[in-house]
Amino acid sequence: MSVSARESCAERAYFDITASDMRKIMVAVPNFSGNDQAKAVTQLLSKGLALHSFISVVDSSRYGGSRDADWKGLGVDYVILGQVGSDPAGMMVEGSILDVGSDKTLSGRRYKGAAGQIEDMTLRLCDALIEDFTGEKGVARTRMAYVSDATGRKEIYLTDILGRHPRQITSHRALCVSPRFTPDGNFLAYSTYHRGNQDLYITDLRQKTTTNSLSRRKGLNLAPAFSPDGRTMVVTLSQNGNPDLYAMDRQGKILQQLTSGAGINVSPAYSPDGSQIAFVSDRSGRPNVYLMNAGGGQAKRLTFQTTESVEPAWSPKGDEIAFTGLQGGSYQLFIMDRNGGNVRQLSTGGGRYETPTWAPDGRLLAVTRKSGSRSEICVVSKAGKDVRVLFTMKGNQSSPQWSGRLP
Repeated sequence: MSVSARESCAERAYFDITASDMRKIMVAVPNFSGNDQAKAVTQLLSKGLALHSFISVVDSSRYGGSRDADWKGLGVDYVILGQVGSDPAGMMVEGSILDVGSDKTLSGRRYKGAAGQIEDMTLRLCDALIEDFTGEKGVARTRMAYVSDATGRKEIYLTDILGRHPRQITSHRALCVSPRFTPDGNFLAYSTYHRGNQDLYITDLRQKTTTNSLSRRKGLNLAPAFSPDGRTMVVTLSQNGNPDLYAMDRQGKILQQLTSGAGINVSPAYSPDGSQIAFVSDRSGRPNVYLMNAGGGQAKRLTFQTTESVEPAWSPKGDEIAFTGLQGGSYQLFIMDRNGGNVRQLSTGGGRYETPTWAPDGRLLAVTRKSGSRSEICVVSKAGKDVRVLFTMKGNQSSPQWSGRLP
């Protein structure tokens, strides 16, 4: 793939989008000019921008898709102006940000590639525009692994973050749970009961049928947490009766037992620097989140504010941990500092929240929301606003796992 980018101007419009009092910025994306693919590019770019919770994309029906509307009268803060072109060498997508208040163009980007890369170029433009707004690339070029019962049984699926091009990864015709990406995003580990025991498998996402067993030991073999370098994984095994954490290599060989004693020990999560592991244990009587060094040893309890606290997930920068906690009879979504302080509830409204996972920018989280018999994947900002359904598909979706950015 050959893609080039051009910046027309060094000015940026950086926002502190994690501030609790920040309002959404109003962005219009009028129809791109150019060839017959311009409409599809405009629609995809709009969807990608709207994924980022600090942006509200103005409905084009309010201005007829025109590039010359009364933006101030519409309450628009910024306008994305762009074009799509083609030549014998391939396609071009270009976009720039117009600041309505100052009537100045803040930045411009141009991408070139083959005709079949038009969607990827559009999402690259989206992530670059988010970087112009915030100082960090967007997350439109990421993927989501999840569990769905669309076939009548829970299998593992993979889709792009906008819910396009879903792909069924497993076909075990048995319960499959807890998908986990390797750090490079090329492999996906999961647990399945298709042989009658909860065994651990890994599949190569670059292939269609390559799946290998990692652990089929008697008892539980729960989906792993991968170390940041991808060489080691921490897995819950109950081969000796009690569910404990074990460090294993990528071939499934046990390197070290990390926990022992009374109580279950599950849901490990490596810190981004690989030095610590957050996990869940009921050694105090109820499940709570604990923290220990990656090599094992004494663990420190982090959670005290909820009746039960489970499913820890480290933020990409390592400064915060998300978890779900039992509050008022239902599990809700929380985040806390890495030392257990400054606990904040992010979820609002009804429903039960489970299995949080961070976007690679550390500004958004995806989570399972259950209400009655319905299960769906929602996204919420770290500021605790705007809980919304990420995508809608056949059946129930759960257990999201957000990938890193695509190369």
